[in-house]
Amino acid sequence: MKRVKVLVGALTAVLLFSAAVTPLQAKKDDVTSATIKEMENQISKAEQEMKELKNSLSDVKGLVKQLEKEKTNLKNYVQQLDATLEMVEAKITDLNGQITEKEADIVYTQQQLQDAKDKEADQYEFMQERIKTSYEASQYQVLEQIFTAKSFRDLLNRITYEEEMVAYERQVLDAFIANKEYIAVCEKQLEVEKEYLDAVKLSVEQEQAAVEELIATKSQEIEKYERDISNQEKAIKEYEADIKEQNEIIKQLEKAVEAEKERIRKQNGLVLTYDGGTFAFPLESYTRVSDDYGNRNHPILKVPQFHNGVDFAAPKGTAIYAAYNGIVVAATYSSTMGNYVMIDHGDGLYTIYMHASKLHVKKDDVVTKGQKIAAVGSTGRSTGNHLHFSVRKDGNYVSPWNYIVK
Repeated sequence: MKRVKVLVGALTAVLLFSAAVTPLQAKKDDVTSATIKEMENQISKAEQEMKELKNSLSDVKGLVKQLEKEKTNLKNYVQQLDATLEMVEAKITDLNGQITEKEADIVYTQQQLQDAKDKEADQYEFMQERIKTSYEASQYQVLEQIFTAKSFRDLLNRITYEEEMVAYERQVLDAFIANKEYIAVCEKQLEVEKEYLDAVKLSVEQEQAAVEELIATKSQEIEKYERDISNQEKAIKEYEADIKEQNEIIKQLEKAVEAEKERIRKQNGLVLTYDGGTFAFPLESYTRVSDDYGNRNHPILKVPQFHNGVDFAAPKGTAIYAAYNGIVVAATYSSTMGNYVMIDHGDGLYTIYMHASKLHVKKDDVVTKGQKIAAVGSTGRSTGNHLHFSVRKDGNYVSPWNYIVK
């Protein structure tokens, strides 16, 4: 009789928690310690990257100081500063890529967190039901299972079953606890990711401010250099030399194009021709002319100068479009023109787009009228963001207004 009481007590402890429930398989998507550890490692990595991000900001004052030695040679100064600007611009592009990536990470983490919270609610509801069922179970039900056993083996089988049920309940509880930990880690990761995103956005703002400061410094130095009376004569000579160099570059490109056309003509009779159509405006909406085509006094040097194109004032990054169908014969950099694109339209007609911040085409690309080819900037010998747009016909500069509607 004493042995029976002990057995009843043992079975009661088992059955009160697990009676009348069928065991279920553990879910494959249950959270594991490895999953939580991996997310904790990601959090640590993000926190470290944030520290590195703050330490990698461009040191504008240091960059300007480094360029001080180039001021005696304006051409070298402009080239060095444009190279520095290109480096900072590349950093901004990389940071913007990180922003896009991090925003996607945040969306994913938010979904993970929501899924985990939904799962927690299901687990909690299930455990509440289990506790209620166990509480309602009576010792009479336990005794019934004992005394209705057909044999000792049947009784042992029933005990084994109940032990399995207890193990399953332990597994459910462990999964619930692990999921709670996972929710906490998800919330921490989301917090870190948002903090990192804010840090990257701030870095972009600071880098863009660095770009503007460098461009302003460049403009001030060019104007200061050209206004300095002691440099006046030297500056005029340098300016004339720059224009001569610029024209020589253009002429050499034209000669190379004509030589190539002659080779193609002899080979198969094909040649690019201009059909006389009206040019598209090279900018989408910013049409303010800051300096027109023709003869005028240089605004700083105060010497007569032929301005070989039209300057359109526009914010940095404004899209520059191909004025007409053609082939890109140059997409490169010079200290006077900065980043520039030159397009052959056939029959000795060319368009040139100067001082770009970025180039979106390369040599030998075939472009169509209105296609984006570059972005407005202030590279080369320029004191502010604008597009210098030139047109050449049969080796000479002509007014762009002959081809575009004013």
